[in-house]
Amino acid sequence: MEQITVAVIVEKGVEKVWECWNEPEHITHWAFASEDWECPYAKNDNFTVGGTFITRMAAKDGSMSFDLEGVYTEVVPYEKIAYTMGDRAVSIVFTKVDESTTKVTESFDPETLNPFEMQRGGWQAILNNFKKYTESV
Repeated sequence: MEQITVAVIVEKGVEKVWECWNEPEHITHWAFASEDWECPYAKNDNFTVGGTFITRMAAKDGSMSFDLEGVYTEVVPYEKIAYTMGDRAVSIVFTKVDESTTKVTESFDPETLNPFEMQRGGWQAILNNFKKYTESV
């Protein structure tokens, strides 16, 4: 099945972008798709190949929550992260445009429960939140 790709240009240097993407104290500020959701918990355990992460996404009204869990398959500092979530593969590429601008491109295997465009929209919304947060710190 074809992967879905989303991207954003962040007006910050690649070092800051990398930090905000990977450190749990930053992840909790952006890892959700809309204002009625939040990320109350994030853990990034052993940020190397074979290491794991957990990110909890939760509706602010308490009606629903779920954990995204993955295992790192590739980590190239300031350039690329790849991981699996079960049988799904995800990769994130960090491209230094210049000293103060970074392009983040995320590609992922779609799941089978939701329509392709709904998944693209949700992941793009999370990436847009990442951009907004990272540019503010």
